[in-house]
Amino acid sequence: MKDIYENPLITRYADRKTAEIFSDDYRFKLWRKLWIALAESEKELGLNITDEQIAQMKKFAEDINYDFAIKEEKIVRHDVMAHVHAFGEQAKKAKPIIHLGATSCFVTDNAELIQIYDALNVVREKMLTVMDKLRAFALKYKDLPVLGYTHLQPAQLTTLGKRATLWLYDLYLDYADLKHITDNYKLRGVKGTTGTQASFLSLFDGNGDKVKELQRKVVEKMGFKDVFAVSGQTYTRKFDYSVVSVLSQIAQSAYKFANDMRIMQSFKEVEEPFEKTQIGSSAMAYKRNPMRSERICALARFVESMPFNEAVTSSTQWFERTLDDSANKRLTIPQAFLALDGVLNIYINITENMVVYPNVIARRINDELPFMATEEILMECVKEGGDRQELHEAIRCHSMESARAVKERGERNDLIDRIKADGRFAAVKDKIDGILSPKNFIGRASEQVDDFINEYIDPLFKTEKYVPFEPDIKV
Repeated sequence: MKDIYENPLITRYADRKTAEIFSDDYRFKLWRKLWIALAESEKELGLNITDEQIAQMKKFAEDINYDFAIKEEKIVRHDVMAHVHAFGEQAKKAKPIIHLGATSCFVTDNAELIQIYDALNVVREKMLTVMDKLRAFALKYKDLPVLGYTHLQPAQLTTLGKRATLWLYDLYLDYADLKHITDNYKLRGVKGTTGTQASFLSLFDGNGDKVKELQRKVVEKMGFKDVFAVSGQTYTRKFDYSVVSVLSQIAQSAYKFANDMRIMQSFKEVEEPFEKTQIGSSAMAYKRNPMRSERICALARFVESMPFNEAVTSSTQWFERTLDDSANKRLTIPQAFLALDGVLNIYINITENMVVYPNVIARRINDELPFMATEEILMECVKEGGDRQELHEAIRCHSMESARAVKERGERNDLIDRIKADGRFAAVKDKIDGILSPKNFIGRASEQVDDFINEYIDPLFKTEKYVPFEPDIKV
């Protein structure tokens, strides 16, 4: 529909997979699976529930009568009870035991936690895809010298591959935090209305061991092993803050990469992919704007803003719970994932198609390297018997004059020509061109790339199996 607002995270940026995970259909089917797991477990522990009732529930687990649920919610003004009634309308023999002993958060919280878990695994796959591509890029360009920058001012040389390891290491750290969450994942479990399990204790005539076993069985049937140690009516909303904070960290890493890309593209050193029919500007036909990188920054900024929202939600949950989290969670959790999904889609696209211009990189190095080489020239001259203080002053004066020629008159950097013409440097005149090789100024950058990949990234990929992700949306 074009006459009402459509969420661009769905229509423009996110993959279908993530959108499906946070869909109503995905959520409500999880509710029915939870109700089935609860009924099965209660039957196994001795409650009067029949195989026929469970069979009816399973028959309609994937066949949700949405029209009935929508009409019912308008009457009862309660989404969970509307779906309890809808499920009972289909599985009529099971109607008396659906949701037995449970509170709404049994389905809402446990289902949301499963949705988050599934979405985190999509993030995981896409992160590994990006990291794999950055790994290849870093190794390919580990020996290519580039100007390094501090304060966005030319500094010592590094290599393009070494710079890529900075982007890769950020993601490596983010991945460790994401894995910590997924490897230690918990459901809310079977807790009752205020977290005391009182209703279930009553169902089992005061047998606390059966209540504990009920929770274990339900969680296991849903594919998990652990639960939050204690809860009120809801699981602690600090967990949502932790999840969104990890998403924010990944967004920060992507933002840093995209900003670097934008600057490198303005230098004409490295470009993001630019399609043959792509238009950079509606007015300036020659432009090749870094629109993909800019889009990463735009979406990442949105994700980065989410943790504050979750911090407020967590801190305002009075006693055992309030309901001011519910409508908020419907917005923040799915949209944080959807926006990051868009970020990672673009990140994948850029890293597999970056274009490098070595000749431009070399020219920019040659414009700045004479200033950086002066210390090496000074040391070589001293080795040949020169006076360090006298030579230092000579280089300072030549540097000032050369810089003035570059900045005030727009001339090329002629510092080396000035030094070669100065008789005080005659002893090293024939060595100066050799000193000026960019590879003399990159330190251990190449070796650092190999060390980092061998010690950190390759071991990660040996343990973390994945299938390279191909976004299903055009970026």
